[in-house]
Amino acid sequence: MAASEVLSGVILPEFTLERALTDWSLAPLPFILVVWVSGLYLLGVLTLRRRGDRWPWGRTLALAVGMGIFALATLSGLAAYDTTLLSVHMVQHMLLSMLVPLALALAAPVTLALRTLPRRPRAWLLAVLHSRVARVLSFPPLTFALYVVSPWALYFTGWYRASLESVYIHEMMHVHLVLVGALFFWPLMGVDPVPGRVSHPFRVLLVVMTLPFHAFLGVTIMGQTTLLGGDWYPSLSEGPMGAWLPDPFADQNLAGGILWGTGDLIGLMFFGVLFVQWVRSSMREAEREDRRLDLLEARSARSGPGR
Repeated sequence: MAASEVLSGVILPEFTLERALTDWSLAPLPFILVVWVSGLYLLGVLTLRRRGDRWPWGRTLALAVGMGIFALATLSGLAAYDTTLLSVHMVQHMLLSMLVPLALALAAPVTLALRTLPRRPRAWLLAVLHSRVARVLSFPPLTFALYVVSPWALYFTGWYRASLESVYIHEMMHVHLVLVGALFFWPLMGVDPVPGRVSHPFRVLLVVMTLPFHAFLGVTIMGQTTLLGGDWYPSLSEGPMGAWLPDPFADQNLAGGILWGTGDLIGLMFFGVLFVQWVRSSMREAEREDRRLDLLEARSARSGPGR
């Protein structure tokens, strides 16, 4: 969508925050994903309510937040300018690779599906979750490596330039960012019964380990003496939009700073979520242990010393 606008010669007005929030369009793939994912989730919630079962409202809110952020990144003015300004693309990158996976993981769609699907589709889903492929794809060291290496492969190979020139590759890049983020963060949230879940200390460690990698990548981009995407951005500056486009190197420096700063900020948000989950898990475990000890004490009292 955005790439086609640039390639077809459409001249975009100066980028502003107002345009980012108001310049919406209906790109086919993102729009279809938003409608279908949101619709199927709400259908599952309604199915539970018809049966008289409850579904936490916070999970539904998390789904709404996740799909809202996905729509903001792929259908709003951010998408219209993401091939024109690297800094705008970097905002989009962080939304798709971190915030969207976090929100969707907290929405627990797998749990909802297991509770609402008919018997045969539910069996298929369970087979997928228990498959060797799922275990491999959710293996924490592998997902950590994919999450850390993917941005380097995107920005320092020909893939980034290809995403600027091809609408299809551009849209697949958006999907790739969400999928890699989901593979890494979904098991760490521990809400859905997906493979790859580890103990809370290891979850916190993995999230903390992502912080220096974001910082290092951001600093590396800021220190580049060549432009990401080659002559793509300078060629735009030479056209009619050059009147308002910033210097490509200055915009690239800003993009690196966005990656560095927001990566640390969102990483700390993940850390906070995991810490709260850890505390709640410890409290539940303590309550279970108290009940077990109370039960043993009650049985011991009933047996009596003379029995």
